[in-house]
Amino acid sequence: MLKTTLINAVDAGAKELRRYFNNDDLKISNKEGVNNWVTEADHASEKAIIDTIKSAFPAHFILSEEVGEIASDSDVKWIIDPIDGTINFASHIPLCAVSIGVEKNGDMILGAVYNPFINELFFAEKGKGASLNDKRISVSKKTEVIHSCLVTGFPYTYLDMENGPLQVFERFIRKGVPVRRLGSAAIDLCWVAAGRFEGFFEHSLSPWDTAAGYLIVEEAGGKVTDMNGNKYSHYQKKLVATNGLIHDELIEVIHNRKQL
Repeated sequence: MLKTTLINAVDAGAKELRRYFNNDDLKISNKEGVNNWVTEADHASEKAIIDTIKSAFPAHFILSEEVGEIASDSDVKWIIDPIDGTINFASHIPLCAVSIGVEKNGDMILGAVYNPFINELFFAEKGKGASLNDKRISVSKKTEVIHSCLVTGFPYTYLDMENGPLQVFERFIRKGVPVRRLGSAAIDLCWVAAGRFEGFFEHSLSPWDTAAGYLIVEEAGGKVTDMNGNKYSHYQKKLVATNGLIHDELIEVIHNRKQL
């Protein structure tokens, strides 16, 4: 029942994304920071998702990007990003997704990320592997950072800090390591899980950005930690997700303890 509701919920959100996409009259407002947009499509997708979940599980806890918490005493929590990649969406760039994770007693047990514009549905259930459109996926087999394709993201507010986003980015590009920036952390994680990228790192994330995607990486055989290599929680801001084979080396480069 949880899995069925999860799939129904991402479908409901995706329907709203399709309805609003390429709409030049899309209503857009700004949250904190610069260019941290929210659109009427975010709100429509979120409502469709929550309505779907509440129709099946009215007592479950919900944490969603736009409405925040709909709290309850339930041990099941749905963590929702109605559009991960809102700027892409509002700019008519079809790299965005509905992302929903299901947490039980503090552990992620289900995750789904759906980009309806390229028809890719990533799904994972704890202990049962990960899939893309119902076909099993696994992480890549590359073993060295220098030969890897990486992906990252940047916050809307500049982080002036040691080993910050720009400093780390510079280390890779100066050595010719390809680093992509897609604009959707959920898709970044799923593409690591599918073996398209060897690694993903980011300095400032929210629970709804990663709740589904990090489970998908782990179930595809990858590794996800904080930036110090410790156990990751989707309530932490910093994340490193890899195929597992480059993980330790990537962390060493991020902290400038190893030169490429």
